[in-house]
Amino acid sequence: HDIVGLHSSNYNDLYQWSVESFADFWAEFWKYSNIVCSRLYDEVVDTSKSIADVPEWFKGSRLNYAENLLKHKDNDKIALYAAKEGKEEILKVTFEELRQAVALYAAAMRKMGVKIGDRVVGYLPNSIHAVEAMLAAASIGAIWSSTSPDFGINGVLDRFSQIQPKLIFSVEAVVYNGKEHNHLEKLLSVVKGLPDLKKVVVIPYVSSRETIDISKIPNSVFLEDFLATGKGDQAPQLEFEQLPFSHPLFIMYSSGTTGAPKCMVHSAGGTLIQHLKEHILHGNTTSGDIIMYYTTTGWMMWNWLVTALATGASVVLYDGSPLVPSPNVLWDLIDRLGITILGTGAKWLAVLEEKNLKPCGTDIISCFMGQNVTIPVYKGEIQARNLGMAVEAWNDEGKPVWGESGELVCTKPIPCQPTHFWNDENGSKYRKAYFSKFPGVWAHGDYCKINPKTGGIVMLGRSDGTLNPNGVRFGSSEIYNIGLPWHNRRLVLPPQNREQGSVV
Repeated sequence: HDIVGLHSSNYNDLYQWSVESFADFWAEFWKYSNIVCSRLYDEVVDTSKSIADVPEWFKGSRLNYAENLLKHKDNDKIALYAAKEGKEEILKVTFEELRQAVALYAAAMRKMGVKIGDRVVGYLPNSIHAVEAMLAAASIGAIWSSTSPDFGINGVLDRFSQIQPKLIFSVEAVVYNGKEHNHLEKLLSVVKGLPDLKKVVVIPYVSSRETIDISKIPNSVFLEDFLATGKGDQAPQLEFEQLPFSHPLFIMYSSGTTGAPKCMVHSAGGTLIQHLKEHILHGNTTSGDIIMYYTTTGWMMWNWLVTALATGASVVLYDGSPLVPSPNVLWDLIDRLGITILGTGAKWLAVLEEKNLKPCGTDIISCFMGQNVTIPVYKGEIQARNLGMAVEAWNDEGKPVWGESGELVCTKPIPCQPTHFWNDENGSKYRKAYFSKFPGVWAHGDYCKINPKTGGIVMLGRSDGTLNPNGVRFGSSEIYNIGLPWHNRRLVLPPQNREQGSVV
């Protein structure tokens, strides 16, 4: 099959082939996407295994995620733009500058003893520093995990304490909604709850270094001093550890519906090939594009956005409120930079609609359905099920339904599913989370409806008790856990806020 030919002529035919002959589809896309590897695979996947078996993909291959994102040789092309709330200046980093920065971060990490499999975490805003630190960790085979500064102390510790990081990057303060929020007290409490930390790197983000006191934070160092340890007589060279396709890259987190958030481990190869499929085939993203998604580092869309670097596109990072100083702030940024691809959660668009502003897509670290440049858009529907994703809506009897509400399921293996959960040696937590409702089939925890005429999908909300205000998922246990022990009854009320929606 010719991916381009089928894609341009009949999407439904291509989709059906991609899920019925999924091993052939992924093999074709591997070639089409020009993935950089030092060793080619021996086998795509064992097709006799089900999605519940979590089969190994592209066995025998060796690659590095960061190498694929930094492969483009147009040294002077802008890789990253970074804009911050309240700041007129937009920072720019070329691909060559990004490679140099990643090499320096990685050298400093190696100097302090970070090695393959160690956990490096970011308690960071959506910034250039976050991208540089993540890519450096990936380049040496360390595992990256991040939360954004709006997470509270308990929320961060519920996540990071389970994975025992060796190194953390953070900032001294952030600005949101016109106000400066000091971050050092929260950071201190987080650091005290992570006994395995060897180093705390503080990045002066709002204020100058001279005005920041980090003396109370154990094992802390400013970014400049940390990076200085990676410098030798000459600039460090980029080195990319060649690792199996299934080597852990990211740890993401469930919402914590039934206890502490589960730690979902995503592979380097699975993340890379799935994101490339969505960017290249579904988004038609090329090196001529400038792409922005309004997100934080605590949402998997941040990881998805950064992977767009592998297409040669320029990535725009925005940190701050999308409504300050005016509801036009992101549209102004689009005009100023010539952004060609914009992504956002639906809530921001709803707020703009309320304000009558007129114009002048964690579990699989990607998307089951999404945009499609070859077919029409129908109001209220996500355009199509994504290639290679055998998505259906099932009723309680485990039968596919069309045009009515059903449980979102995936019936065949996908390379982007978590390889395992952290601290889940026998896989029981993994199986309970996704395969207990329908044996052998991934049940995602969402209700959806698939339109039999258009093929579009309408999402109808969570089916598992997860709360989802503004697209940020958290579980009921995160509310219960903050209840005082002497309160035997609690009531949680969601006051309505016109700009932020229901805030529990």
